[in-house]
Amino acid sequence: MSGAERRPVALVTGASYGIGAATAAALARDGFDLALCDLDTAMLEETASTVRQHGGRAETIALDLRDDDSIAATVQTVTETLRTIDVLVNNAGIAFRKEALEVTREDFHRVMDVNLAGTFMMSRALGEHWIATGHPGAIVSVASTHGLHGVPTSSTYGIAKAGIAHMTRMLAIEWAPHRIRVNAIAPGSTVTPTRTGLSDPAKRDALMARFPLGRFGQPEDMADAIAYLAGAKAGFITGHVLVVDGGLTAK
Repeated sequence: MSGAERRPVALVTGASYGIGAATAAALARDGFDLALCDLDTAMLEETASTVRQHGGRAETIALDLRDDDSIAATVQTVTETLRTIDVLVNNAGIAFRKEALEVTREDFHRVMDVNLAGTFMMSRALGEHWIATGHPGAIVSVASTHGLHGVPTSSTYGIAKAGIAHMTRMLAIEWAPHRIRVNAIAPGSTVTPTRTGLSDPAKRDALMARFPLGRFGQPEDMADAIAYLAGAKAGFITGHVLVVDGGLTAK
């Protein structure tokens, strides 16, 4: 990339660790500047340092996906500091395990508000910005294989992730005339700091046996898929949910 060329800009939510942090690093290697968003900006510093090591500019921004004012302020801040936004990566989300009969209305709304409504409202904010400015854009959201098949004790999470998958198709059709591509990935079990249930060797081996490729996913596996869908090589792909699960759902 020559010095005269503008570096593309990606906004990544939930960028402090795991898939979000790995995605920021992958996009920085691909020549992007990054707007790194999370509830606590102090948690973003390690990711920002990695982005800068790869030659990218990194801005850290506090974002609460439950707050429309926070979403609007984030878009405004990024467009003012980095001049534009080319790619949105909807990665932020929460999860917990409970039997469906134990899930309260408060539990249900908490997961939906962040994972589903937050992803939609963040996408809507960027869609509105791109359509108003005539700027093409790309959205890549993180769904889950939990949204594709039934999993015990993960009903609310799986319902929200299934919603993200269908949201991807709906927005892709609606915004295609504006040159806005909308895709998602559906990760299988991925080793991240918040991934539970892997400390017991017997349970870990039993779970791993379900994966034809014989291993769990790594954040970098997901980041590479996101970077592909965000980039020019995926320019004719929209409305697609790319399953990245080591063959789990092929069985």
